[in-house]
Amino acid sequence: MSQDVTDLAPELPPLDSRDATGRVLALTDPGSFVELGSRARHNATGFGMAAKRPPGDGVVTGIGRIDGRDIALFAQDPTVIGGSLGETHARKITRVLDHADRSRVPVVGLLDSGGARIQEGVGALDGYGGIFARNVALSGKVPQVSVVLGTCAGGAVYSPALTDVVIMRRGARMFLTGPRVVHAVTHEDVGPEELGGVDVHTRRSGVVHLECADAAEGFALARRVLGYLPASCWEPAPVALSREPEPMPEVPSDPRLTFDVRGVARAIVDGGSFLELQPDFARNVVIGFARLDGTAIGVIANQPRSRAGTLDISSAEKAARFVRMCDAFGLPMLTLVDTPGFLPGTAQESAGVIRKGAKLLHAYANATVPRVTVVLRKAFGGAYIVMNSRSLGADAVFAWPTAELAVMGPEGAVDVIHRRELAADPASRDELIERYRSTVMSAEVAAGRLSVDEVITPERTRQVVSTVLRARARGMQHRYRHDNLPQ
Repeated sequence: MSQDVTDLAPELPPLDSRDATGRVLALTDPGSFVELGSRARHNATGFGMAAKRPPGDGVVTGIGRIDGRDIALFAQDPTVIGGSLGETHARKITRVLDHADRSRVPVVGLLDSGGARIQEGVGALDGYGGIFARNVALSGKVPQVSVVLGTCAGGAVYSPALTDVVIMRRGARMFLTGPRVVHAVTHEDVGPEELGGVDVHTRRSGVVHLECADAAEGFALARRVLGYLPASCWEPAPVALSREPEPMPEVPSDPRLTFDVRGVARAIVDGGSFLELQPDFARNVVIGFARLDGTAIGVIANQPRSRAGTLDISSAEKAARFVRMCDAFGLPMLTLVDTPGFLPGTAQESAGVIRKGAKLLHAYANATVPRVTVVLRKAFGGAYIVMNSRSLGADAVFAWPTAELAVMGPEGAVDVIHRRELAADPASRDELIERYRSTVMSAEVAAGRLSVDEVITPERTRQVVSTVLRARARGMQHRYRHDNLPQ
């Protein structure tokens, strides 16, 4: 189990202080942290700078453990020139990232930086470039988690955006250009919170996956996230004891009525294991980590409570990125489908819904991990295909008895197919709709065509999903054999 940070309180400064070393010690297992580069200095003079700077050059770097597992980490120190990044500061971070690459261990970054050290000019910019290049090189190889605890400005924002999961403390800020620059260029008066506060990045930009009230909660979330992920793509994820799920909620059979799909997810996965990511961004899709019979999995689900579960630009992008991350780290995926299709309209079309929808399609079709889909109530049009359909390579697709699968909803379909009959006899519309439902849209019809493998009751969902994923996982064991590693 994770060490409770309150157990360390007598030995450490308050977690919300700006002490970088204290933050590192609170995050890692007691006695496990080994600092590297503590005596590093950059003695070169720069415009407006003293010749010597404090040891460490504004960042604490090293290796340690979280829940007994090795990690690499760095923590920027805002008390040293605002945590700004210069050449030595950057070299220390890149060495930690190189260590993570060689040792195949996760990386955690604690970010609190005003951006590039202006006095060092292009040297600071090159330092950022080296960090970004390594973030990209590590992507999909080892988990990268960023915890934003203070200011994250200018070039400092790109590194967390390149990592797998971003956690942000309330009161912290992230922006490329600060309020003064914004005002100078656009004459827009905006405060730092409005420009780059937590609400901006959890609800509108989608940069942040999880928010926390303070550093202690942020570290607990970082530990929990790492608990679902392997040390690297060449190793299996940690396994926990299986727990009984929550009861299956009542789901209305009428597809026009809403419900919270998270209740269905929690009734399938192990109790207390579902950790939703980006809960306030693109809420028409739900994503998150969970466990099923103790095994870490990824969950992707349409959310009928938001925009009726339609897919749009933001939700497609959100889901696609998560699918790629699960595939990279070998997490099986459970997809819960309840969608009437893609959100129509000129705004979506002109903004690139085709391009973003194709990204989700590509992510699923390219995935090699075990994948199971359950159609809860409706799966129409292109959204049916994109949401891990059998034709995209799902290992199994199940449907609940009242589920409907078709090119479009019955009302629209009847209006197109039977327009002549309806012109002659408008009163026949209801009868034609019911006939279309029973002969074209029903789950039994889809099962007869093998688009659906089996029609199951809600109560059996956990059992059949677990059985398929467990059987398919046996075929994944070659992924972690040493003789299968890339040279």
